[in-house]
Amino acid sequence: MNMYNKKRMIPLALPALILFVCVVVIPFAIGVVYSFTSWRGTYFAGGDYFWQSFVGFENYVRAFHTKRFIDSLIYTVKFTIVAVLVITFFSLFVSLLAFRLKRGTASFYRTVFFLPNLLGGLALGYIWQFIFEIIYSKILFGPHGLISIPALCNMTQNNTKALFALVLLFTWQMVGYMMIIFTIGLNNIPSDMIEAARIDGASNGQVFAHVTLPMLMPSFTIVLFLTLSKCFMLLDQNIALTDGNFGTRLLATQILRTTRDSAPPDYGLAQAQAVIFFILIAAVTLIQVSITTKREVEI
Repeated sequence: MNMYNKKRMIPLALPALILFVCVVVIPFAIGVVYSFTSWRGTYFAGGDYFWQSFVGFENYVRAFHTKRFIDSLIYTVKFTIVAVLVITFFSLFVSLLAFRLKRGTASFYRTVFFLPNLLGGLALGYIWQFIFEIIYSKILFGPHGLISIPALCNMTQNNTKALFALVLLFTWQMVGYMMIIFTIGLNNIPSDMIEAARIDGASNGQVFAHVTLPMLMPSFTIVLFLTLSKCFMLLDQNIALTDGNFGTRLLATQILRTTRDSAPPDYGLAQAQAVIFFILIAAVTLIQVSITTKREVEI
């Protein structure tokens, strides 16, 4: 891009930059400041201005001494580990299946798998709540159902079963989206590399392990980044499916409910948890991107 075009891009990008600063950067900075105060939502305890209610790192210390926050952090980590593994595996699996189909059939196949991603989180949560509580618990796997399987009954009313129920919901939503990313990566693999490997006597498994997977590392970087960040930020689905009951609060739900759990509402503590939440997501995603990017360089 020459200097003339660069100068023309600046005024075009300026409105978006101003909007980003006003909507994201400034509120985030204000939130960080408020996390060091005794903010109550509509007033500051201890004074009329935020500097008069400054409490230092007290909110951060209280956050790590709050059992619900620690429990939600552990539950979020468990959910994220399981969900990332399951979504990555199934999205790669269905993309490989679609890649072998004819063009028209593959397009229909990908569209069907992508459709759940278009639904909102609350809608998905209520749909799967009906599936788990009515279809699973009463029609299919309940005491009077077709097949009695107690482990698949009342999945939203148990801490462990709710985790797998949430993983199932989120996998159904995200597999189609991640499948598209893997499909693009598969299309970018030179066919002559695969043909050369087969001419050299490589089996299908060896071609997949030594050619396909290494060439898909850029796709893995994107898929893992998106899946990790979305798992940590999951909110609507958690609220609609269990509302955080039975010890199933994820971090985003815990931050939202903190003001309801305290009287008067402790927005300073909630904001401190939000800052910790941001640091955690940033650290995890940066480490993941760094590791997978290095793998791309080694290819």
